[in-house]
Amino acid sequence: MRQLTGQERVITGNRQTSWAFADAFVAEDDALRWARDRAREAGLRSVSPGTGAALRLLAATADAKAVAEIGTGTGVSGIHLLHGMRPDGVLTTVDPEPDRQAFARQAFRAAGFAGNRARFIPGRALDVLPRLADGGYDLVFCDGDPTESLDYLAESLRLLRPGGLVCFEGMFADGRTVDSTAQPVEVLRVRELLRTVRESPALDSALLPVGDGLLCAVRR
Repeated sequence: MRQLTGQERVITGNRQTSWAFADAFVAEDDALRWARDRAREAGLRSVSPGTGAALRLLAATADAKAVAEIGTGTGVSGIHLLHGMRPDGVLTTVDPEPDRQAFARQAFRAAGFAGNRARFIPGRALDVLPRLADGGYDLVFCDGDPTESLDYLAESLRLLRPGGLVCFEGMFADGRTVDSTAQPVEVLRVRELLRTVRESPALDSALLPVGDGLLCAVRR
């Protein structure tokens, strides 16, 4: 590994401090903290507070009424999305583990959301997504298996209305995305997704430096 110079160490330190400050800037309530604790106990990594705040902001900006989420987890990202959505909006969330969805359901209730605000579908995302309506969604958030990310993108483009948003979590892969050494297949798929989204004439995109990297794109 190349030795950092003094100036580079300062820049790197400043960025890490700034990212930590951005996460600390977000006020999370008891329901979110409870959901984070359940995720930690299950060995899952939740979206960072900064990523959650970005999702909330994007959902609000899109005035989202229908959102699809790949990867329910224990409900951390879902709470942020629901806070940003319209009061009559419905979150459709997919996860292969029903036990996780049970935690999420409890977390949503604790956050004050009525039961009809979320539709929980257990199952593998690529089995469930084809059953969802074409052009019926304002935002799709993908936090599932990174090896399936290109398939998620194809399904998202079908699901989204024109002007709708697709977002992918984990694009930095803990720094491995830009690491020139040999990487596992999931990192190679992340790189391929980034290239595909950046070069797509159907999308306007940005890679946001929040959490572990949030790739966002608007369907033209």
